[in-house]
Amino acid sequence: MSPDSPKKQTQIARHSSTLVDAMGLRRSIVGMLCMLVLVGMGERMSERFLPIYLVALGSGVLWPGFLNAINNLVSALYSFPGGWLAERIGPKRALVVFNLMAIAGFALVVAIPRWQAVVAGSFLFLSWSAISLPGTMGLVSKVLPKQKHVMGVTMHSLVRRFPMALGPIIGGIFIDRWGPVDGVRLAFAVAIVMACVALFAQQILIEDDAKPSASEMPDKNPLKLVREFTPALRNLLLSDILIRFCEQIPYAYVVLWCIGSVPGQNTARITATQFGELTGIEMLTAVLCYIPVARLADRAGKKPFVVITFINFACFPLVLYFCRSFPALIVAFIVRGLKEFGEPTRKALIMHLAPEGRKAAAFGAYYLCRDTIVCTSAFAGSFLWRASPEANFMTAFVFGILGAIWFVTMGRENSEGARIAA
Repeated sequence: MSPDSPKKQTQIARHSSTLVDAMGLRRSIVGMLCMLVLVGMGERMSERFLPIYLVALGSGVLWPGFLNAINNLVSALYSFPGGWLAERIGPKRALVVFNLMAIAGFALVVAIPRWQAVVAGSFLFLSWSAISLPGTMGLVSKVLPKQKHVMGVTMHSLVRRFPMALGPIIGGIFIDRWGPVDGVRLAFAVAIVMACVALFAQQILIEDDAKPSASEMPDKNPLKLVREFTPALRNLLLSDILIRFCEQIPYAYVVLWCIGSVPGQNTARITATQFGELTGIEMLTAVLCYIPVARLADRAGKKPFVVITFINFACFPLVLYFCRSFPALIVAFIVRGLKEFGEPTRKALIMHLAPEGRKAAAFGAYYLCRDTIVCTSAFAGSFLWRASPEANFMTAFVFGILGAIWFVTMGRENSEGARIAA
């Protein structure tokens, strides 16, 4: 061994420590990220193909949109309880509860191969992301200093994209090999195993929660928290609602459009595996944006990156409508990936503007308001789709443009309002 080897090893260790600190990778954050990968992988192997599964089981064309609306509504109703429970018993214990709910939903679909079981199970497994999000954001705000919040949220969003990219590819292979019914049920069975491993990992890695004092107990009334929202947070909420209308109106029908399950329409007619590959391209595009944008947002401000995100949301349904081949769909899904350009920055902006000491509960209240309203767009999307795919996609595009314009003109990132007293 050369005499300078110990010195080099020390330098490598120092650089590694600096990188880990810069990315906010504390032990509890690593535990949270492991949970996101494992549970998210199981969820995403099947979630994008549920419209095909429902139709194969004889549900009818409206139920994919209705299921998406139910998902939005339940996500909204779960968001505030998720944030409240995370502050009441701590993020670690709350995440255990949320994972057990997801496992129960997966098991229901595996046990009962009927479309009604999917609808019932969706109240458990489809809302895992929504109910756990306030808790994970609360964990970020507790574990990391304020100047690391954007990076912490970015790591959360980045790691979530790996299962979102790989899950649909694996799920697509299952469907192409075993068919839409058996393939989706097999994906749910694998999801149960992954969620169980996630439970074990988070118990080891995430540090125990400190019991909150009486003064720190979260308020049970979400409307009280909403009334304390600053004008800046309210304007962000309104623009976000319009943008989510743009996203959710066509959301359940994107897979039907891409694989050609639309009678009388000249569509691309790709395979389920190819659709999984498109989702992988979408997630890869998002991942490549995250770290550079997080560092720039800390220096240059958050608003420009949120504006770019909202514009990409608006463009996707317009671009998708004119796609008639797999190469064209690649372009469309790159645009869809770019809608994640400033998503971590938007979440960090919510935390930045939320009342101090109640970040998780306020985050949940924000999503409660947003998704309760947005769930109506998924119902509307079903009827717009039955009218024509053109009506569905173009209506979504209009809502996206309105949301982007509102945030450009009214959006603020002033932190003064976040310090309003309870």
